[in-house]
Amino acid sequence: MMPLTNSHETELDETILDKEARLFYCSAMEALERGKVPFLVGGAFAFSRYTGIVRHTKDFDIFLKFEDLPQARQTLEQAGYRTELTFPHWLAKAYHPQGEYFIDLIFCSGNGIARVDNAWFEYAVDETVLEQPVKILPPEEIIWSKAFIMERERYDGADIAHLLRACAEKINWTRLLARFDEQWRVLLSHLVLFGFIYPELTNKIPARVMDYLMEKLRRSQPAPARAEKVCQGTLVSREQYLVDTHDWGYKDGRLPPTGHMNEEEIAQWTEAISTHK
Repeated sequence: MMPLTNSHETELDETILDKEARLFYCSAMEALERGKVPFLVGGAFAFSRYTGIVRHTKDFDIFLKFEDLPQARQTLEQAGYRTELTFPHWLAKAYHPQGEYFIDLIFCSGNGIARVDNAWFEYAVDETVLEQPVKILPPEEIIWSKAFIMERERYDGADIAHLLRACAEKINWTRLLARFDEQWRVLLSHLVLFGFIYPELTNKIPARVMDYLMEKLRRSQPAPARAEKVCQGTLVSREQYLVDTHDWGYKDGRLPPTGHMNEEEIAQWTEAISTHK
């Protein structure tokens, strides 16, 4: 898949960055390369390459497999950067010596669903970020991980719409459908909303995809009886559905078999709500 970028977008990425941040990000990538740690660039840099929308943040998103995290941390610490395992189920960080900038080392999504695996690397796109040749996240994995972010203070629906606008014709829809799997309703909701946002672009979404999802929706009505009440709202917001799990007797959808987190991970992620707003 060819990346959607041009020289103007690359120039924007580099000129909006503080010099110290740029040096930090480049040094960290070079260290990981020397340490032979496989990684992908995501976040604002990957998003801008596909959509042309440029953002300036004080962090830099590196994606890697969980099994490569120990080597990544050791490599970055040897390069002079402090690291920490911030949340054991999805995120570590590496800090600039002065602490103003940091790198997110991401090996899963915050809800435990989108774990980085070999396919992220197999379908990654060759790009140049900060004048360094790297691989950036495939659009399918960006959509998969962003689709579940529906907090009161952050909703990534616009990012999904902009990615679909830019990449829909080139997306591997079979692979994207497989990524969502049992959470297919989340994907369907974004595709329906895309048609509302861009009514003249509804033909960008293949009819076979919409037909498949709508047939799944039709066949799922009415819902079959379940042995226990489950709230999967916690997969899209870690805060807004706590009343369901704490007060109303619903099982947290992040727990198996619908999710991949355990009670301890959920408790730690919930406790951090007040410090990450």
